[in-house]
Amino acid sequence: MFIVKLLPFSSALECVKLAIDVGYRHFDGALVYFNEHEVGQAIREKIADGSVKREDIFYCGKLWNTFHPPELVRPALERTLKTLKLDYVDLYIMELPMAFKPGKEFYPKYKDGKYIYHHTDLCATWEALEACKDAGLVKSLGVSNFNRRQLELLLNKPGLKHKPVSNQVECHPYFTQPKLLEYCRQNGIVMVGFCPLGSSRDSSWVNLKSPPLLEDKLLVSIGRKYNKSSAQVALRFNVQRGVVVIPKSFTRERIKHNFQIFDFSLTEDEMKAIEALNKNVRFVELLMWSDHPEYPFHDEY
Repeated sequence: MFIVKLLPFSSALECVKLAIDVGYRHFDGALVYFNEHEVGQAIREKIADGSVKREDIFYCGKLWNTFHPPELVRPALERTLKTLKLDYVDLYIMELPMAFKPGKEFYPKYKDGKYIYHHTDLCATWEALEACKDAGLVKSLGVSNFNRRQLELLLNKPGLKHKPVSNQVECHPYFTQPKLLEYCRQNGIVMVGFCPLGSSRDSSWVNLKSPPLLEDKLLVSIGRKYNKSSAQVALRFNVQRGVVVIPKSFTRERIKHNFQIFDFSLTEDEMKAIEALNKNVRFVELLMWSDHPEYPFHDEY
């Protein structure tokens, strides 16, 4: 499983078509990336020209924070389907466990600049998602940025019909998430790792305490051994430990580059050495929402 993470304002149409030609089949999108119309068009065009069938493509959409009230869940998913012009999505996940005030604004704020939160029962939101699966609008359901407590809340919900199949979280050699990964394994939940190559150095939302991942001497050294880049080593590391990786890619060279990780394997000693790089520091802390009652990163994991 391999994913191109689709970003806002990128040329998603050409990127997705190229990615399909390269061999990608699993695409990670979201309403708040504002490019699902391009993504849907690309998928439909590649189906039309015979490159792939619909069942070959695995599309993941996301429920944004302003749509957590149960009555808003299905309309949000239907909005994604209408934009994509697809009959169903393969995976639909709660993007964050934190609810915001419903309305037209995706990031509602008070006049003083503080975000406007909303109380919603995560289990009630989940039940609305289950109804979407029962209606055939989505094949599987998952979550993102959930900690263990929040996962347990869903797994222990009375009358649970469909458990989350995946949890999308930050995961890379500097933040390996061993405890959460083991918990997910024990409960049959696939961990999907975003920022598998680290992140940009944008101080407005990225924690700069952790040094740039791709400059790490160990990753560079291992890469030389296999004639690979540090990025390819970082991706191979997570894939080899069973973590699905979603590198964000919107240049032709990197889309191809990130796919070229299936012709080598890391040794057990190399895997252990990379695991030892863990600094237990997030690049993406989302501190602007740290006062939200369901902020997920206060807990150890």
